[in-house]
Amino acid sequence: MYTTSLIQRNPDRPRPAVARWGDTLLSLDREVDDLFRDFFGGTLFAGARPAGFVPAVDVRETDAEIAVSVELPGLAPEDVDVSLEDDVLTIRGEKKLEREERDGERRRHVERAFGSFARRFRLTDDVDADAVTAVHKDGVLTVTLPKVAAPEARTIEIQAG
Repeated sequence: MYTTSLIQRNPDRPRPAVARWGDTLLSLDREVDDLFRDFFGGTLFAGARPAGFVPAVDVRETDAEIAVSVELPGLAPEDVDVSLEDDVLTIRGEKKLEREERDGERRRHVERAFGSFARRFRLTDDVDADAVTAVHKDGVLTVTLPKVAAPEARTIEIQAG
């Protein structure tokens, strides 16, 4: 679990080596956790965070289509490009940093990610490239890729030659 304190410590006031209730290991754990949070922007056990903005993606497939849903909070449709070249679907864009700081104000804690992104998906050959659609609604982009109807098997009559 990733937790963050919004209370800034006074650097001139030393922290006690032992927690108030006397648990030395808990105090050491907090010190190590603070060290990693300050240096890497997260805890040692929270896992590595990717740099920049990487949107979450869901891919669904049925017999008729493939649907790719991408979470793009705060992005308008014009901020995103969708392309299909050969058998690769590419979704790219940029989530811009919002800076509305007033005089004397500074950021105390920032978890939202910003930056350019590109997600690529290799598709099967049975996608109808001319019928692909993309819909952006409530911060989610859904790209629907209809599949080409497979030719139905038919019986071929053998003629005597």
